[in-house]
Formats: sequence, structure tokens, C-alpha cells
Amino acid sequence: HPAFAAPLPTLETARLRLRAFTPADAGALHSHLQDDRIARNTLTIPHPYPEGAADAFIALLGPSWGDGKRGTWAVTEREGGALVGAMGLVFVHAHHRAELGYWIAIDRWGRGYASEAAARVIAFGFDVLGLHRIEAHHYPENPGSGRVLQKVGMTHEGFHRAVVWRNGTPKDNVSYAILRTDPRP
Repeated sequence: HPAFAAPLPTLETARLRLRAFTPADAGALHSHLQDDRIARNTLTIPHPYPEGAADAFIALLGPSWGDGKRGTWAVTEREGGALVGAMGLVFVHAHHRAELGYWIAIDRWGRGYASEAAARVIAFGFDVLGLHRIEAHHYPENPGSGRVLQKVGMTHEGFHRAVVWRNGTPKDNVSYAILRTDPRP
């Protein structure tokens, strides 16, 4: 897709600016990801979050967008520019779909930032990248993530027993998806 030839675009909402991560974000990123309440609700964020991991993660993001593998946005507040999370799409081009993943800083939970950012990324995926399906998954013990997915118009599709392994333990997942042809809130 021609979009991957350009840098990751900045996306805006009423309260948020979703932009590319920069090396200057490493300190805030590392600080947020020290909280186990974020790590334990994701598949790949380690806890404790290792020194240097934020720099290494940020360094991979530009090339992974350019290669068409993933787009990962820093979720920042428009007013003040504080880093408050991350929102990303991992692409499966052969099937015109992507998986949505995200986290929001603990001190910003309950403000609707995840659903606001997710709705904007979903619109970009459908309207700019031409995706047909965007899916997302969450652990059953994280029902707040399911509420985010429902708010952005995703349909609950299933419960998968022991479908992923996290820290040497099988974990269940709840699956949601939205199609380009589905209504969006």
C-alpha cells in the first residue's frame, strides 16, 4: 500500500494526538510500562520492563511501518502532549485484516482515551489502508478492554480457551472484530 512508503501519519481526535514514537518518548514509555497492571493485560510487554527496552522498541517501529508489518502510534494528549499510551495495528495483508492492540497509562484509565484512539485508528485502517477486517482480543480478567471494543462498534465473536501462552501459562482470550461494512458508532 502506498501509505507505507511515507512515515507513519499523525492522527487526531478531539482530545488526543496519535503520532510516531520518537527516542524522546523512551523515558515516559519505560515509566508507564513499569506498572504490572499494563504488562499483565498484554501478550508481549514484559514485567519488570527491562532497561533499554523502550529505546529498542522505538527503534523497531519506523522500519516495521515501512515494511508494512505494523503501525504503532504514541497516544498523546493534544493539550500538553503527555504520552498516555500506545495504539497499534499488526497487518495480515493477504487477508485484508489487522489486529488492534493498545495500552493506556494507569493514571489515565476511565477517561475514554482507549476507545477514542481506537475509533480513530479503525477509521484510518478502513478508510485509508483499505482493510476489510480489524480484530482484537483481550483476557477475560480484563473486561474493561472488552467494553472499549464494544464502544468502537466491534462484535463479540468468541471465547478461545488456552489460545496464547503468557509467562509459561496458557491464557484464554475473548475475541472481537469489526468489518469495513459494519456500522461504526
